[in-house]
Amino acid sequence: MAADDVEYEPVSVKAVLAEMKDTAELLIDLAYSAVLHGSKELAGEVLELEARMDVLQLRARMSLLLAARRPEDAEALAPVLGVVAAAEKISNAAGDIAKVVLDEIGLPDELRAALPEALELVARATVDGDSPMAGRTLGDLNLETETGVRVIAIRRSGDWLFNPTRETDLRAGDVVVLRGLEAALETVYERVAGEPFAPPAVGESHLEDLERAVDSIILMKNMSELAVDLAYGAVLFNSASVAEEVFALEAEVDALQSRFEAWTLRAAARVEDPISLRGLVHVAGATEVISDAALELAEGVLHGLAAHPVVAEAVGESDEVIVRLRVRPGSPLGGATLGERHVETETGMRVIAVRRAREDADDWIVSPGSTTLLSTDDVLIAKGTRAGAERLTTLVGDEPDYDWE
Repeated sequence: MAADDVEYEPVSVKAVLAEMKDTAELLIDLAYSAVLHGSKELAGEVLELEARMDVLQLRARMSLLLAARRPEDAEALAPVLGVVAAAEKISNAAGDIAKVVLDEIGLPDELRAALPEALELVARATVDGDSPMAGRTLGDLNLETETGVRVIAIRRSGDWLFNPTRETDLRAGDVVVLRGLEAALETVYERVAGEPFAPPAVGESHLEDLERAVDSIILMKNMSELAVDLAYGAVLFNSASVAEEVFALEAEVDALQSRFEAWTLRAAARVEDPISLRGLVHVAGATEVISDAALELAEGVLHGLAAHPVVAEAVGESDEVIVRLRVRPGSPLGGATLGERHVETETGMRVIAVRRAREDADDWIVSPGSTTLLSTDDVLIAKGTRAGAERLTTLVGDEPDYDWE
């Protein structure tokens, strides 16, 4: 048997689905960061993870096929195969984005010029043997609280650890993936790797059409990432209203891609080297595939089909969790904005949607910002670590509620 052959082995479908979710989300993070910052190192990690995803999806399919002994089983497990297929589609699209960097297909400098100053960067660093962080736990280092920089994944001897906890130690030779604002990231990176961090070069644009094309790519990226998060939330909470938001986001990404194509063709007529725009076209196409995959994840819920319990359990038990919490009376969040209460900084949780109940219909705020004002009885959907979920739960004065729609 070849070294790359995959044999059946008894595995928990729930555990495999949870790892596929974590892998897919990290793949999206790393792929876009590789493109936006021109990092071949991050792009290489994407291809490593994509290969891992191929193995995971094969094992998931084998286990599901063995579990379907009757027509009723096949009917119940068919949506689970859809979730596996959607995660694999996200993985393949992330790999296509990474190859834009590795194959030097061509990206204009304007892409990096479009990055907001407040955007968090993602960097890959190898823990140096002389690093003051080697041999210490993340809890002991208290990185996130003291610097705002978070270790979102660690690769150790070929194995990935997603969303490490306070008890996770750093060891010499570990490859760590860091996320944070540039100034703080530079300091942490140097302490970890023992060498200076090289931030991405930023170019300038003088073509309005190209600027619009690049802006649309950034917006498509943000919407696709949000669609994936909401899709998993729709599955976890069996929420048709959340699934409808995924449908709306997918339609908007489609519309953005159409406008992107028009702006890119106009810009191609005026740039010195039109070939340099090929990479943009590749990234836009892969981004649209990711939004399609998000819709596939949520489609069963959208059509009134409850997700198989194993899918909801896998989403709930993955390393990066999604929680739904109601702002209770007396919570300091009532009457305050997300920024005023420093929700993301204080808890480590990113609020991806807010639902405000109205007499006639629910009012959703998708991807709320620091100026979003919260009120008592607002429902938050947030994503982050389990420790962060506990902190947010305390802040809103609630317990996770999985039974509303």
